[in-house]
Amino acid sequence: MGETVDDRMKMLVELAQLDPQPDSVPINALVAVEGTPLAGRKFVDTIEFVRTIAVARILMPKAMVRLSAGRANMNDETQALCYLAGANSIFLGEKLLTTGNPDIEEDMNLMKRLGLHPMHPDEARRIHRGDLAPADAKPAEWPNVAEFAAANATEESCGNGGCGCK
Repeated sequence: MGETVDDRMKMLVELAQLDPQPDSVPINALVAVEGTPLAGRKFVDTIEFVRTIAVARILMPKAMVRLSAGRANMNDETQALCYLAGANSIFLGEKLLTTGNPDIEEDMNLMKRLGLHPMHPDEARRIHRGDLAPADAKPAEWPNVAEFAAANATEESCGNGGCGCK
């Protein structure tokens, strides 16, 4: 949005100094939408973005560092670097607020290629509270893409998003 690297780091420090620290830290890459005041802004530099994820992970080790808006504009390699830097959550579904997300099947294929597994949001909350060690978390079942899309298109989902439950 025009902020500097220093601005981003100061925001992460502010979040890290909260007591308790947030359990969810979404990291967004601006999607410059035509017709808005920020249209025409260039997409954030990949290395800067990955560094931001890494700093968030270091400062807030228990948080779900969420790779959020802008993923549709990232290639698989950029997303992989983000996961390696410490992102451990994404938002699944057709749309995140006003812009599209990658296709659910693409997300699942990338996660499988990287050896990652889905986790139910309740497991993530237990980890954040300290009730469960990350190594003891059980991977969730891979959601059926068609069922996931249908559940998230209705009021049947749990409302937490990204878990594929009904």
